[in-house]
Amino acid sequence: MDAAQKGTWPQAAKMIQPTPNGLYCPAGDFYIDPRWPVDRAVITHAHADHARPGSRGYLCAAPCRRLLRERLGPEARIESLAYGEVRTIGTARLSLHPAGHILGSARVRIVVDGVTTVVSGDYKTDLDPTCAPLETLHCHELISESTFGLPLFRWPPPAQVMAEINGWWAENAARGRTSVLLAYALGKAQRILAGLDAAIGPILVHGAVEKINQIYRTEGVRLPETIPFSAAGDKSRRRGAIIIAPPSALHSAWMRPLAGAVTAFVSGWMLLRHHRLRRGVDRGFVLSDHADWNGLMATIAASGAARIGLVHGYETEMARWLTEQGYRARALTASGADGR
Repeated sequence: MDAAQKGTWPQAAKMIQPTPNGLYCPAGDFYIDPRWPVDRAVITHAHADHARPGSRGYLCAAPCRRLLRERLGPEARIESLAYGEVRTIGTARLSLHPAGHILGSARVRIVVDGVTTVVSGDYKTDLDPTCAPLETLHCHELISESTFGLPLFRWPPPAQVMAEINGWWAENAARGRTSVLLAYALGKAQRILAGLDAAIGPILVHGAVEKINQIYRTEGVRLPETIPFSAAGDKSRRRGAIIIAPPSALHSAWMRPLAGAVTAFVSGWMLLRHHRLRRGVDRGFVLSDHADWNGLMATIAASGAARIGLVHGYETEMARWLTEQGYRARALTASGADGR
């Protein structure tokens, strides 16, 4: 932390204000991922807990536009910016930069009177073939997520996890069993699909997953051939197959034809045994679309920021630890960690 950064503290504190409706930028009169409808919403990515309907206007990164349209419907007024393109809104200069979270995810860079704040939304540092990698951004103030903001959350290498998933599927297929892999329909499912070994057997997907697959393919993301579960036909076509479905399908009527299938859940939370037991699945795989502890710390250090705001998770615990390391850190919400 240099003197220049410390000197910008009062000014940076006014740039982004936490409100009951989310993070607000007075200089540009816009909200970032607002909880309720506003006149001007800047959206970091298309997950439902960040992209909510009802606002008069939305701004997102260009690769997010189709996903946001799918989320918000045909009537939503959506504008987009190429990554790195600058737009002046009020007295704020805003640009969107890759967050590495899912397709079209963005970090919001805001400059007002020479002071730079970056709002990271959700992000990860692991490379992912289905989205642009996290871009390092230097700033005076960084507002970071903290979904997995405890030192116990340290991910195994993604390639190792994908090898475990393929091995699990191959073993089940050799026994003539169907494998059901539960993963979020937007982002996680496509990341898994990109790493599956299609030589093992057929790849079937829930309708919610296939809808997102089509958008990813339109955006140029390469995915293996997938068969919608509804078109899979009789039981013999499911033998030895893997089926990718959202977690909500597990205890629904959708699973009735799959009695006897082997189930697994893919999430960073699978690092904790009680989460796997609570889900009631046969296997858990640790793969997250969020940064782990090491990724969070590396991103904060790379930003050069002296002032750190924390949202979306273990913000109180992480703020306390960062303060002990010499940062000016504070929790901006107490929302609790989300499920990815």
